[in-house]
Amino acid sequence: MSTFDKREQGFENKFAHDEELRFKATARRNKLLGLWAAELLGYEGDKAQDYAKEVVRADFEEPGDEDVFRKIRADFDAGNVEQSDHQIRRNMDELMHTAIAQVQNQG
Repeated sequence: MSTFDKREQGFENKFAHDEELRFKATARRNKLLGLWAAELLGYEGDKAQDYAKEVVRADFEEPGDEDVFRKIRADFDAGNVEQSDHQIRRNMDELMHTAIAQVQNQG
């Protein structure tokens, strides 16, 4: 294997590792977001955990975060929870930072 091939393989391995971390961090963020939303919706215990799982599953509908945002927004509207779009998106961003730190500290 040439030096170039080894270097290319190294980049491919790093890319795969980074993608795995991004996936784990996004799933963790969605769980944290679901728990936050569940609390505002008045859910506790198993119901809160189940709701958080629903939020994680919502992320598989389409690429990006809009599917998760729409779920939270719709559930807040149905539950008469007063949170602006900006507040939801800001919390999504803050929880992503938290999730990244948690995933990095696991490894």
